Amino acid sequence: MKSIYECQECGARAPKPQGRCFQCGMFDSIVEVKNSPSENVPSGRRDGLSSLSKTVQLYDDVDGLDSERLNTGSKEFDRVLGGGIVRGSLVLIGGEPGIGKSTLLLQVAASMAESLGPVLYVSGEESDYQIKMRGKRLGLFGMPLHLLSETCIERILEQVQQVKPVLLVVDSVQTMYSSALESPPGSIGQVRETTNQLLVQAKNEDLPILLVGHVTKEGGLAGPKALEHVVDTVLYFEGDRFQTYRIIRAAKNRFGAVSELGVFEMTGSGLMGVSNPSKLFLSDRETSVPGSVVICALEGSRPLLIELQALVNTGAYGNARRTSSGLDRNRLSLLLAVLDTKASINLASEDVYLNVAGGLTVDEPAADLGVVAAITSSLRKKAIGPETFVFGEISLAGEIRGAAQAGLRLKEADQLGFKRCVMPKSNVVDSTFDGDIEQIGVTTIEEALEVLFT
Repeated sequence: MKSIYECQECGARAPKPQGRCFQCGMFDSIVEVKNSPSENVPSGRRDGLSSLSKTVQLYDDVDGLDSERLNTGSKEFDRVLGGGIVRGSLVLIGGEPGIGKSTLLLQVAASMAESLGPVLYVSGEESDYQIKMRGKRLGLFGMPLHLLSETCIERILEQVQQVKPVLLVVDSVQTMYSSALESPPGSIGQVRETTNQLLVQAKNEDLPILLVGHVTKEGGLAGPKALEHVVDTVLYFEGDRFQTYRIIRAAKNRFGAVSELGVFEMTGSGLMGVSNPSKLFLSDRETSVPGSVVICALEGSRPLLIELQALVNTGAYGNARRTSSGLDRNRLSLLLAVLDTKASINLASEDVYLNVAGGLTVDEPAADLGVVAAITSSLRKKAIGPETFVFGEISLAGEIRGAAQAGLRLKEADQLGFKRCVMPKSNVVDSTFDGDIEQIGVTTIEEALEVLFT
């Protein structure tokens, strides 16, 4: 038996115990791991990916499986996956505790069991009775859904061979362990080993597998970064667990676009997909309030109308604060500098608070014009018209640059009753939209502010 010392944050190995990891810099993350293969584990499973023993095939002889996507029963979940779950794919889902990961997966498992056949739901954190209690609250009855409370990956794979499910759900990967290793569940070695064994099972049997992953306090998936490289798709839950809606965003997807997102609302019957998220995000909006503006952000193929809120207040003792929720703080500082140099709006002594209503995270450059408009509106205490929305990227020279899919944004706003749009002039020329919205093209930040506040 040989002991090794491994970092539980990044997976780096050290020759001896030490207080700080030499690779990631984390303190007290080096632990001793005894690595000795168990005698009762089949040798094929110790080899990890080497057990993917399939014969060589010519490219043209491989059967295409484009039409073999499985419907999960949730249109929003299918949208994030790229149109459904692919046979043999390994999907990793992460999110804060209590945000709804297990609830959604139980709904998906029940729906696929009812429409496609037996589904195996494995939980290392709950008993069968606890899962049944949640299922009763969701109104789930009468489907071939098999429950298993187990943490040993070898015993789980034995049950897979007996049940022959069309879908396997594992909640969560950090609670699983392999008898091939003596390290505790959740350690770097165990997470890597159990995920590799599930990957082999998925590829050999064309079995789709949904994995739940814990997240760190920084919001990333716990465990080695190699875990995200092994799986086919990585999905993140976003949103405040104290509010009613949730967002699932794809961070990696080998079978679809990574920019797609799905919007859900938490109800007494579980997570329900939201067909018109723009209407949901604007439902509580107060009109004619200084510091509020509506932007149209593009998330994948879906345009979303979102409210940006800004508050400008005189700073105390000349120490101005910059606080941003839902938008990159560095981007906010950049836009404040452009406002100062190109529009003569000095905010050096002012506290600036920016919030994306609804807890959304916006990282599209086309939100720049909305940020500038909201800050200026709060500073001047002048409200922007309730039927006006904006979009456009701002350069360091103060120019308003065009955004992609302008026609799609205008069409979405038209459906919600907006009548006026301040947008890049280049998008007005290229737009194919022929609705009733008045399109006002601007080229500089001074021109945009003049249109909005005169």
